[in-house]
Amino acid sequence: MSRVPPELAANRAVSLPELLTSRECRQARQQAWLSQHQSTLLVLTLVVPGAIKDSGLTRNIFNLGWLALQQMWRQQGWQCLHAETLALSTGCEGFMALHADAQRVKDCAIQLEVQQPIGRLWDIDVLDTQGRILSRRSLGLAERRCLLCSQPAKICARQRRHSSDELLQEMERMLNDALSPR
Repeated sequence: MSRVPPELAANRAVSLPELLTSRECRQARQQAWLSQHQSTLLVLTLVVPGAIKDSGLTRNIFNLGWLALQQMWRQQGWQCLHAETLALSTGCEGFMALHADAQRVKDCAIQLEVQQPIGRLWDIDVLDTQGRILSRRSLGLAERRCLLCSQPAKICARQRRHSSDELLQEMERMLNDALSPR
């Protein structure tokens, strides 16, 4: 269950068609994993503003999330049937097939996102054995907030309230905070 090397990041802008194709491919991979492993599926991606989705910054943030998820399933005593990371120009993706209750996995994943400040940048999807995604909304949780203000992130993104540079600077600050010794 390796980390993705930050020094090998694509560091190039990706187009909307590339992002849409990537999403379709991820959904196909999810279905293949569910069919093969018949278990709870956890999928890690990142919330990344701007056109560059694969950079040294994003890979370091992804690696912290991947490590946190590995620690989570080990601490919970769950069996990991298979795990794999993909380093794509459209952003890193991590897949874990877990022998565990999907609701419990989602609860623990949400705790990671909330307890670790950098967890706000992780997008952790959990699918049950039937392929249903356990969403924040379906669990009655508030939608994600903007990195820079208290507004819902969707609204800020739609209205382009903050520049990509401002958001990326905040991501970098969050990463530095996460890596600094306490």
